[in-house]
Amino acid sequence: MTTIDTPIKSGLEGIVAAETRLSSVDGLAGELIIAGFPVEELASRATFEETVYLLWHDTLPDSDSLAIFKKAFNEHRTLPSATIQLLRAAATSRVSGMDALRMAASTLSLDAPDDNPLGDIQRDALILIASFPTIVAAYWRLLQGQEPLASRPDLGHAANYLYMLSGEVPSDARVRGLETYLNTVVDHGFNASTFAARVIISTQSDMISAVVGALGALKGPLHGGAPGPALDMVFAAGREAAKAEAYLRQKLERGERLMGFGHRVYKVRDPRAEVLSTAAERLFRAGGDMQLYDLVRSVEQTAVALLAEYKPGRNLQTNVEFYTALLLHGLGLSTNLFTSTFAIGRVGGWTAHAFEQHETGRLIRPQSMYTGVKNRRWERR
Repeated sequence: MTTIDTPIKSGLEGIVAAETRLSSVDGLAGELIIAGFPVEELASRATFEETVYLLWHDTLPDSDSLAIFKKAFNEHRTLPSATIQLLRAAATSRVSGMDALRMAASTLSLDAPDDNPLGDIQRDALILIASFPTIVAAYWRLLQGQEPLASRPDLGHAANYLYMLSGEVPSDARVRGLETYLNTVVDHGFNASTFAARVIISTQSDMISAVVGALGALKGPLHGGAPGPALDMVFAAGREAAKAEAYLRQKLERGERLMGFGHRVYKVRDPRAEVLSTAAERLFRAGGDMQLYDLVRSVEQTAVALLAEYKPGRNLQTNVEFYTALLLHGLGLSTNLFTSTFAIGRVGGWTAHAFEQHETGRLIRPQSMYTGVKNRRWERR
């Protein structure tokens, strides 16, 4: 029983709830480790399938294992007909992309019937990861008045997502850009959505329920972030450094936040921003147009300098949202797709954490401090 002397950690700040081998976040050092690899080492080299395999099995796959893993993903890309019907109805009502993804994800149980109330968590995890790009792309096309496209079994996970959005087979540079992004955001410690997934699976619920709960947490703006506004700010700042500085000064003097800067965990530059900045430079250089990339770097440098001037001592540095916006924009994605695309990457981490929590067999059950009145007596009025 919780007593008045028990210290309260609001929001579980600083509480260690479990051990994990999946990722480590050091905000003071600006370090993110994913399954033993610094994010800078892994993100730009691995395919997304390799990264998911690494998270699930704690080792990189050999060529035969990878081929089997990719084949399993391919076999689960097609959505149940009821899911497509739901997406059509959602498009008619024009619900948000994250709401559509959450609703559609819950219907994936139609492809995962099982007499076991826990289901087959590995099969369900495959269904979820394979289906997310299909759901997001199908819904996007329906919103544009276009029919969803069937997946291409000859394309990998990232390439197939880009194809299902546009109907065009993407270049190697665009595929590498998206894979780098998905790998960069695949896992990030015990964030709100990951913790939600672990809490749900700890009750011995099924994998699909756990991931649907994680989606609900990710939808919240305090967690899912706002990479779209970060790019909007760059465009609004103008094409000249002097104009950008004046615009950003005005925002700071009005007490407004500069989107894409500062992070609750990282007290130095977010390492994911470094990875995505490099990925964006490669993408724009391959496309032969560095103008936007150079503008973004200029705005970043100006913003960091102004934040040091207006908010001394807080060391507000670039976070993952800033270069997420640039990279996904360079890939041709609308800002309305940004958070859903984040979920396509993060579901790899959610499922891995659910496996890890399931193996412990431990229910997550914190206590609370009661602050209400006591000893009331019922009186009829």
